[in-house]
Amino acid sequence: MARLHLSRLLATPLHLTRRLALWARLVLLVLLIVPLIVTSGRWLHVSRFDLTADRLYTLAPGTLHIIDTLHRPLKLTLYFSEHATRDLPQLRSYEQRVREMLQEMAARSHGRIRLQVIDPVPYSDDEASAEGSGLTPANGGSNGERVFFGLAASAMSGHADDGAAEDRVVEKSLAIPFFDPAREAYLEYDIVKLLYELNQSSKPLVGVISSLPVMGEPALGEQPWTVMQQLGQLFDLRTLDPATLQHIDGHIKVLLLIHPRNLSTDAQYAVDQYVLHGGHLVVFVDPDAELETASFAADAGGLPDSSSDLPRLFRAWGVVYDPHKVVLDRARALPIELAGSNFNHPAMLALGAQELNHNDVVTASLQRINVATIGYFDLAPNARTRLIPLLQSSSDAEVVSTRRVLAASSDPTLLLQDYKPDDAHYVLAARLRGPFVSAFPERAGQPGHLAASVPQSKVILVADTDLLSDRLWVEPQTALGQTMMQAFANNGDFVTNLVDNLSGSSALLSIRGRPTSQRPFTRVQALRNVADQKFLQKERELQQELLDTRQRLDELQPAKGDQASRITAEQRHEIEQFRQRQLGINKELRNVQHQLNAEIDALGMRLKFINIVLVPALVALLGLLYGWRRTRRSRQRT
Repeated sequence: MARLHLSRLLATPLHLTRRLALWARLVLLVLLIVPLIVTSGRWLHVSRFDLTADRLYTLAPGTLHIIDTLHRPLKLTLYFSEHATRDLPQLRSYEQRVREMLQEMAARSHGRIRLQVIDPVPYSDDEASAEGSGLTPANGGSNGERVFFGLAASAMSGHADDGAAEDRVVEKSLAIPFFDPAREAYLEYDIVKLLYELNQSSKPLVGVISSLPVMGEPALGEQPWTVMQQLGQLFDLRTLDPATLQHIDGHIKVLLLIHPRNLSTDAQYAVDQYVLHGGHLVVFVDPDAELETASFAADAGGLPDSSSDLPRLFRAWGVVYDPHKVVLDRARALPIELAGSNFNHPAMLALGAQELNHNDVVTASLQRINVATIGYFDLAPNARTRLIPLLQSSSDAEVVSTRRVLAASSDPTLLLQDYKPDDAHYVLAARLRGPFVSAFPERAGQPGHLAASVPQSKVILVADTDLLSDRLWVEPQTALGQTMMQAFANNGDFVTNLVDNLSGSSALLSIRGRPTSQRPFTRVQALRNVADQKFLQKERELQQELLDTRQRLDELQPAKGDQASRITAEQRHEIEQFRQRQLGINKELRNVQHQLNAEIDALGMRLKFINIVLVPALVALLGLLYGWRRTRRSRQRT
């Protein structure tokens, strides 16, 4: 008994020592983890790891360059209606995507960008501030509340590296009125473009060379065309005289060359060198400029020639363009009224979403562009350039001569006679990417001459000038004694987007669209596609049998006399057979749909089993194995 009592006395201090050591470790762990969690929000957002498959949260090199070169402090305010969107999970998910990208940019800016997130509750000062900043609310929130989801941005006075931000004043303000989830692929571009514009101290300079009166006639009291008025609000427009043009200033961010007719050699050489030195050019040519006011010589058929071309430059760039060919497209014919009658004019086209390149930032959000007597572009077989379509015709298009279109000006239906679609998508407007070579190699000895373009040179080609005219996209409306232009097509947005895109820095132009954060269920979609093919095949069988039966019934049309009852019986029998077959095919269609649902349900069950049962079970098993090994080691030590 004495030995047992002594052993207990000796074991008790050792047991207490182990417990005290364990508690000490727990206290030390708490003292280490709690400060780490508190301070992690301060430094973990700088060091992030993007593990997404499409690198959604990794900023593009162009974005990093623009953020690193900010010389003004910027204040960003993200307005999002939390309460009004509680029943809109998709919009809330997209808001998280926008906020995380803004946070990443702010973290990368090293203090140059300050981000604030505000919930503009109804009838609050924040709501008034959001509207005053240019944000556009959307209807459809919870309980009919308005939803704000936009970005207000301001450039502050002083240098980005200076302190004392409280005393700074706002020098420039811009906004993204509403973050449209449909533009998620261009989210980074839209935000960075806003940052770039805020960082600029003046409007970009845009040059205009035109043989059309796009800038109006001040002497006659004529206003500039609406599209030019819109451009004038965003850019500093400078008209260049092609008659005396010999050099184009490198400070011109974008050059608009509209309907170039009879350009002098010096003017063409100036345009050539402007492009080769990295200038951004937009060319509008036309087989028939309907608003041409000057009188030019008639063609061989006695019809007026209002076409334009850049044959020497186009040839050097590998571009094929015929100034005497017009693209007709009866599938996109624009309804017009002529002499009291309504026509669908196949030479005047309403290009819809299917004809616009929604993978390009310029046309991604546009819905409709109206054009008239438009030409098309192609590449020569030996061209070193690339043609990226912005606008295309449908496959129901046909190319005809300009003379034929002019001859049918009083009766557009003549253009539909002997119409034969070419089954081709003609390129009506496009980006042309270099490398470019000079069209004037004979001037190689002149000072500053370049024989080839700098990297990343680009030109935008549009085979129509009429899309710039007011009549194809705006109409005047009078309200409260004032006349305003109401847009019914996106022609103005198209031109503005072109200039806006090209006037940015090369870093901004390098930013491309990204995959969206919405990951489709590709396996489920594949199952649906297979079932749809089966479903369509059965539908075709049903329609074919219906047609065959109707033809059989037509052959068994009533006769006279006693034969009528026999024929009626045959008809009745034929109809009954068809009905039975129709019921059989409908049953097969239902079976196909049931098989589809069964396969999708089975796939869903497999996913649920993996996520809910298998993965937790594996984690628990690993934990048990780890605990068992530690217990075993502890026993071996003792």
